[in-house]
Amino acid sequence: MLLRRKQTWFVLKSSLWQELRGVGYGASQVSRHDSRAYSGPTADSSARRAPIGKILVANRGEIACRIMKTARRLGLRCVAVYSEADKNSLHVAMADEAICIGPPSAKSSYLNAAAIVDASVRTQANAIHPGYGFLSENAQFAELCKQEGITFIGPPVNAIRAMGDKSESKTLMSAAGVPVVPGYHGQEQNASFLKSQADIIGYPVIIKATQGGGGKGMKIVIKSEDFLENLYSAQREALTSFGDQRVLVEKYILEPRHIEVQVFGDQHGNVVHLFERDCSVQRRHQKIIEEAPAPNINSSFRDQIGQAAVNAAKAVGYFSAGTVEFIVDSVTKDFYFMEMNTRLQVEHPVTEMITSQDLVEWQIRVAAGEPLPCRQNDLSILGHSFEARIYAENIESGFLPAAGVLHHFRPPDASSTVRVETGVNQGDAVSIYYDPMIAKLVVWGYNRSAALLKLHDCLSKFQISGIPTNIGFLKTLSQHPAFSSGEVGTHFIDRYKSSLLCPVPEEIRLKQVKLSAALAACCVCVKDITKDKACSDVSSSTAGRGWASLHGFRLNHELECRVVLNHGQEGDLEMSVAFCKDGSCEVKVQESDNTTTVQMKLDQSNESAFTATIDGVTSYISSSFYKKDCVDYVDIWFNDNHHEFLLVKQVVDAETRDIEPSGFQSSQKAKTGMHPLGVHAPMAGRLVRVLVQNGAKVNKDDPLLILEAMKMEHVVRAPRDGFIKGLALDGVQHVKDNSMLLIVDDHQES
Repeated sequence: MLLRRKQTWFVLKSSLWQELRGVGYGASQVSRHDSRAYSGPTADSSARRAPIGKILVANRGEIACRIMKTARRLGLRCVAVYSEADKNSLHVAMADEAICIGPPSAKSSYLNAAAIVDASVRTQANAIHPGYGFLSENAQFAELCKQEGITFIGPPVNAIRAMGDKSESKTLMSAAGVPVVPGYHGQEQNASFLKSQADIIGYPVIIKATQGGGGKGMKIVIKSEDFLENLYSAQREALTSFGDQRVLVEKYILEPRHIEVQVFGDQHGNVVHLFERDCSVQRRHQKIIEEAPAPNINSSFRDQIGQAAVNAAKAVGYFSAGTVEFIVDSVTKDFYFMEMNTRLQVEHPVTEMITSQDLVEWQIRVAAGEPLPCRQNDLSILGHSFEARIYAENIESGFLPAAGVLHHFRPPDASSTVRVETGVNQGDAVSIYYDPMIAKLVVWGYNRSAALLKLHDCLSKFQISGIPTNIGFLKTLSQHPAFSSGEVGTHFIDRYKSSLLCPVPEEIRLKQVKLSAALAACCVCVKDITKDKACSDVSSSTAGRGWASLHGFRLNHELECRVVLNHGQEGDLEMSVAFCKDGSCEVKVQESDNTTTVQMKLDQSNESAFTATIDGVTSYISSSFYKKDCVDYVDIWFNDNHHEFLLVKQVVDAETRDIEPSGFQSSQKAKTGMHPLGVHAPMAGRLVRVLVQNGAKVNKDDPLLILEAMKMEHVVRAPRDGFIKGLALDGVQHVKDNSMLLIVDDHQES
């Protein structure tokens, strides 16, 4: 009977998501065939307003695409807004109409409330969905929509004001009987006063932007002497991201979990919760893996925290989607109100997966005056869901955000249990102006173990090249024993850093790199000898024997290639590839007595895919070739491994000719461009402040510069004691990744 119920549930779930699964929440496959119109409020609704017919989505990227999919399913037309940097973006291509609202910077475009409302008026869109971030929790924007007669698909203005100000919300929650974290939540913003309050609270403390979210404007301070530096940085981030530099100071709980509750209210006084999500696993105060329901909690705790969230929403007359965030002390099991996000949350899909509800549809219907479609007793948890955020970032550099072109982008296939929400296509760029999230991978399983297995499998199939990502890190994290057992907390990454960043022994890792290098060398050679389309049928009898090569006929010897690939810390790996008469390749790594025999076969349906037989075992290989800064790169995905190589040199039949293309650079040449005493930009970004001058003496770890990228600040510090030289930066300007900023020399100039 239990098995039959599970099978029935799976069929119902598959049917429910039928219209969404085909697009995989990746907009390139969006369908517009559904003509069922949404006519607005039902007859029993007390609201009196014109039915929603056209929605302007005041956002960008994956959330804009996500909103448009549901709107389309309901028969609504969509308007996109975009900055000059996003004119060719996916959300613009999806929309029925699109309108430019300003320059690339968010402050001049997506945070320009007047321009967005004007776009709505010009396109006759009678509703605006703000998505998340940007203006989604801006009360003035919601009020401006109301004044123009535009339906704001979100909560009432008073609720946004009350809960959007973290200081005011803490006061309201205390009055409503919801427990709050000890701290200073007042209006006084004098730096000396705030420091005195932090000293009274006791360290460690956390500084938070009162209007903030997403880790922006948030700093942890361990000791008193570091408070002011962190305060000023938090204020600058808050002003850049939210247009408001006010902060609050709270006690920092040492063993915290981050558990949030999805609440939903309507305009008739009804409020329900759709259970909790655990968002504890974070880096830089930003979530990277979320799950629903939260692991290792009992039903009594779930009822208590759910009711506290409902009470919080009712205290401010809330309607629409909202998330009440709690910090849970892992030692005492006590929970405290942290903040309420008065908007749709980034991680809302995991709640949708376990409840089979479309929260964007709920938002639209509630905004039109309809009552909630479900009562609390109608909602239940079915299965388990994970969301992994795919970011462009350098893991080795402390998760610093990265920017660049997605030369290869191939997510796993979507299904009723797998969603890929993204706002990009292959060839698009991740800009320095916005958040570096590339996509969200959302999976569902009938229990946590099944969902976790699905998560790792899909991460292994997620292919991106051209820009560093956190996919490999997420794969390692998803298999970590502590994570598998649900032992999560906001310090999870710091606590298990060594095993997460070095998941395999060095000997095994080096073996994996060399095998991937051998496969990459074969792919380079096979791709080269089959590039003549007139004779590129590798399935023919001449396949792999050199007969199809453009590099000359060989009567008495086999075609031989020498390939030099660079792989970071391993340096240059030189390999010889011999094409044998039986169609196989023999690959030998220089300074190694071992020869790897590989049988390669090109996938006729995908020119970047191969099958490789190694020691009698056949595996599927994917490859990616692209050029960046006049350098050729090769990416290889093999089993559960992904490695990127720089193609340094390729020589075919050394006695015949060297075919190294112009523009190829050896890694040694690249290294010579790095000044040994130079301080280089850890990421592409905007220079915010220069804190030193030429000739100044600095000590190791002294702050030198402040860079801003993806709405986050990064302090560049001195790598050693010395004197500043070669500083030619001033004012606000953009710098490239790895560009030299200045020199810290041991000797002072005379």
